[in-house]
Amino acid sequence: MPIAIPATTFLMGSDDDVGYPSDGEGPVREAQVDSFSLDAHAVTNADFATFVDATGYATTAEQEGWSFVFAGLMPDEFPATRGVASAPWWRQVFGASWKAPHGPDSTTPDNHPVVHVSWLDAQAYCRWIGGRLPTEAEWECAARGGLEQKRFPWGDDETPGGTHRCNVWQGEFPTTNTLDDGWYDTAPVDEFEPNGFGLYNMVGNAWEWCDDWFAPGSGTRVMRGGSFLCNPSYCFRYRNSARSSNSPDSSTGNLGFRVAYD
Repeated sequence: MPIAIPATTFLMGSDDDVGYPSDGEGPVREAQVDSFSLDAHAVTNADFATFVDATGYATTAEQEGWSFVFAGLMPDEFPATRGVASAPWWRQVFGASWKAPHGPDSTTPDNHPVVHVSWLDAQAYCRWIGGRLPTEAEWECAARGGLEQKRFPWGDDETPGGTHRCNVWQGEFPTTNTLDDGWYDTAPVDEFEPNGFGLYNMVGNAWEWCDDWFAPGSGTRVMRGGSFLCNPSYCFRYRNSARSSNSPDSSTGNLGFRVAYD
């Protein structure tokens, strides 16, 4: 269900010392957004299946025959696969896609966010449903839920009253997850309390594509919100102002999207 976001001017970005200077979070600056609507939650596996059934669309991962899967989600007997030198917890898995997120014979829960979708795939879905990807400014404005310069969509305390408000990694990444938030992989798209606008899981769970280029000439598109693999020890990017990027044809097991509407 789309949620109406009113036109506003807000303080975008952060000078928080936990940020990453190379990501370009700062400086804090005024940003203006026109009124728009944003889906209350990320596109689900069930949503994406309806799109594929209607159109016959084949995702980038399906066309290429593989995608990146977190090693901790692969069965012990899975054959050795090529990793990523800078991030050895990722494995190139042939047969992995949105409908087989951990590789061949794996399945997708209907109410979890669709993952293994490239920016190109997300754009195709948005065109089909009559929407678009949010701009980066729209996404951050929506994530903040009407709060000004708070670290998370609900405030500055990551676990207010000891309650987890998002699905991220607790423990020592990538070897030990204490599962304090209840999830090792993705969670249902409406698992945690919504923010002040009524939007679910704006941080954690699965990264979300935005329409923008990460930087002029970068060749990569913006991703926002972090994922179930984020941890302060190496990727404290499940914050309102945090940003990252990937090439438009990239897909991973923690990358999805939600739809915006004019």
